[in-house]
Amino acid sequence: MIITTTDVDDVAIIDLDKRADDRGFFARAFDRQEFIDAGLEPLIEQANISFNFRAGTLRGMHLQISPHPETKLIRCTRGAIVDTIVDLRPSSPSYLQHVSVELTADNRRALYVPAYFAHGYQTLVDESEVTYQVSGAYAPGFERGLRHDDPDLNLEWPVPVVEISDKDRSWPLLSTWSEADRRSVTGEAL
Repeated sequence: MIITTTDVDDVAIIDLDKRADDRGFFARAFDRQEFIDAGLEPLIEQANISFNFRAGTLRGMHLQISPHPETKLIRCTRGAIVDTIVDLRPSSPSYLQHVSVELTADNRRALYVPAYFAHGYQTLVDESEVTYQVSGAYAPGFERGLRHDDPDLNLEWPVPVVEISDKDRSWPLLSTWSEADRRSVTGEAL
């Protein structure tokens, strides 16, 4: 694996270190010790697949708050997506900064999403499939989200949104969050 850090604290892009020959290639997609050595959360408790029929489908922006945060490793296994994450850790120097990465079946790249980051993606082509390796189990009462078009986040999506769930469309704007709401993300004391 080739682990590249980003300008946003604790976020990494994971590329495959391919060993190729006449048959094709072999590459390690996850290695617990390499994650530890790079300062990344190595636990995987759950693996999920998301299939999307249409280009322009948007899923997100989701996160789980304390005490059930999720660290994720996202990879597009079919088609292409733009994956976007936003730092919602109030005490982080990169608070509210975001990273967007194109993940495709061809580039086989993955995005490491730290806990307390809102996560979403948009499909670039029809029939795109995304896999998630997640550090914790889904806890419905601890799910939160933000709108994909929140003006305070200034996120740019590459194509018009053609599909989005009612739930994702109705997440609150960040400007409506109280200081207590913001601090509840990580469980920080007020």
